[in-house]
Amino acid sequence: MSLAQIIEGWNNHLFPEERIKAFIEYVSNERIAICEACDKHSSKHTSIRPDAHCVECGCTLSAKTKCLTCECPLKKWGATAIPKEDAETT
Repeated sequence: MSLAQIIEGWNNHLFPEERIKAFIEYVSNERIAICEACDKHSSKHTSIRPDAHCVECGCTLSAKTKCLTCECPLKKWGATAIPKEDAETT
C-alpha cells in the first residue's frame, strides 16, 4: 500500500466527495463484511489497538475499505473503479 493510497482511504473516510459518497459507502460496506468474516480481522486476535484492523497488513479497516484503488493483501477483494456515470460528472 502506497502513501497515496493511505491518503486516499483516509480522505474518502473523512471527507468523501459528495458525488461518490454513496458509492464509497457501498464499496466499504461490502468490503467490511468480507473483512469481518476473515480470520485476520483484529476482533479474532488479542490486540492493544482499539480500532478494527487487519492483522495481515495492519491497516485500519474504516479507511482501508474506502480506498477505491486498494486491494486486500489476501486477495479477498480488489480495487474498484468509480462508476462511469459518476466519473463523467467531474
